[in-house]
Amino acid sequence: MAITTKIRPRALVRASGGPRYAVALAVDALGTGLLRPFLLLYGVLVLRLSASATGIAMTAGVVVALVCMPAVGRWLDQGARSTVVAASMLVRVVGVALLLATPAGHGWPFAAAALFLGIGNQAWPAAHAALVATVAHGRERDAALAAGRALRNAGLGAGALLATVCLAGGPTALRALAAVTGLAYLAAGALAWSVRLRARPAIAPAGGRADGPAPRMRALLAANVVYVFCLNVPEIALPLVLVTRLHASPVWSAAVFVANTVLVVALQVPVTVLMSRFSRRSVLAFAGVVLAVSYLGFLAATSLGGGWGAPAVALVSVLCTIGEIIYAGSATALVTALAPAHVLGRALARFQLSTGLGLAVSPAAITALASRGSAALWGSLAAATLLSASAVATEKDRATRLSGHPGRTPSGCVSAAAVTTQTGQSAVARQGVEPR
Repeated sequence: MAITTKIRPRALVRASGGPRYAVALAVDALGTGLLRPFLLLYGVLVLRLSASATGIAMTAGVVVALVCMPAVGRWLDQGARSTVVAASMLVRVVGVALLLATPAGHGWPFAAAALFLGIGNQAWPAAHAALVATVAHGRERDAALAAGRALRNAGLGAGALLATVCLAGGPTALRALAAVTGLAYLAAGALAWSVRLRARPAIAPAGGRADGPAPRMRALLAANVVYVFCLNVPEIALPLVLVTRLHASPVWSAAVFVANTVLVVALQVPVTVLMSRFSRRSVLAFAGVVLAVSYLGFLAATSLGGGWGAPAVALVSVLCTIGEIIYAGSATALVTALAPAHVLGRALARFQLSTGLGLAVSPAAITALASRGSAALWGSLAAATLLSASAVATEKDRATRLSGHPGRTPSGCVSAAAVTTQTGQSAVARQGVEPR
């Protein structure tokens, strides 16, 4: 098996869906960055809702949106690719339109807007991963997924920075940002749809059913719920600890968040390529170890107190971000490698369900643990993440159990899938045998 050892920008763009699709991702991320971090402020300042009501509506929107994931998985398994990506963008246009039409003091329309925004935000990762998995294969696919994440983080950061500058305009500025976000989603959806990428539904294994279940991946999915907590550490756990425990300036929290974004943009692809020398499962387990060590580092840093605590937390946050980067570069890639082609969409949908669940419960879990002290917060996170890493490392793949050899697909599986692009031509995308 050939291992990806070099980063070739043009090849990455092609493997990620092509230039037009890359532009769609950038526009979508930029628009998301304009509004998503400030949706709570929109509910409070523009619609004059209470902070608790706004937060409940946002959380409910995310949780209820997860219900749509099985349908998204089935749609993907029917061969849809760019259409699902475009739909995930365009459904958020509906959410923004509802947001702009919501009168002040009305909570239910805001909850409906949060629901449509949540549906798009939950459906997009699975649809994007399926599209990339159709265009690129092997370690090139892993690098392409990493490039998509780096591009998205860059767009989110740029959008959030631009929105922060505009917030001085008050409620009027927030309404304008929402309108621009809707236009960005509309443009991105049109660009994604114009790619017109579709995969011919793959044939199920001999003797199996084309509508058979996706691989269970129980340990991987359960572990992912815990791993996902690392994504909310820079946004929730560290600001909470820095401000309430160490009584540090909010500037430290902002610096940690900016550093996290910059590191992800700069290192996501290089680190993913570097880790391609090892199996994806081993890398994902290693990511858990790195994250657990960083949590213990936070515990040690917060015990310093005084003037050293905040700088120490900021330094350890770099290690936490490295763990996040390793996790993000291997988790989705492992799912795409494990899932047979005929159930790829359902496997990615289940993975996104676990991701969404982790993101939904982590704020409440982090704040509850933090109220019991630093040892309870960081010790619990470290123990749970180490346990999850152990579960990932010891879980056996279905292909390994069936064939008795790691990396070999079950007998009778189709090794090629036809892909139709906007040119109407057909290309054969072969799935090589590779370590998981």
